[in-house]
Amino acid sequence: MGVVEEPAIGRGRGLSVNVEDIKARRGEAPWAERVVISDAVEVVAICQNPGHPNDWHYHLEDEWWFIYQGELSWTIEGQPEPIYVKTGDWILVPANHFHYIQVHGDGPSIRIATTYNGEWHRHDRENKPPAPDGARVD
Repeated sequence: MGVVEEPAIGRGRGLSVNVEDIKARRGEAPWAERVVISDAVEVVAICQNPGHPNDWHYHLEDEWWFIYQGELSWTIEGQPEPIYVKTGDWILVPANHFHYIQVHGDGPSIRIATTYNGEWHRHDRENKPPAPDGARVD
């Protein structure tokens, strides 16, 4: 699932973009598209079908998402149960917390991820918690 490298907004690009336009251009899941990039933050639209494999990872900074479409769950280090979200919800994963995202329901989900520019999926840390069932371990 490659990410388009040239964002629609920021760094000399446009000032607005529409998720439905991205969906029409990208087609069926899975896909991810960097929508906004600035010196401080990066926003990525991510479309996945139920059952799409995601990895058990963390970031050095907070990361948050808006659920544009679908049903998902986040298994977050330190939380006793997964957190379930649906269209219209926001969710935050605090910095340095491993997390795993699952798509549920009958169709694709679209989530809008916001993180600090330059952050990436990190997989190694002292006292790494065990990965949940189904999580890809890189």
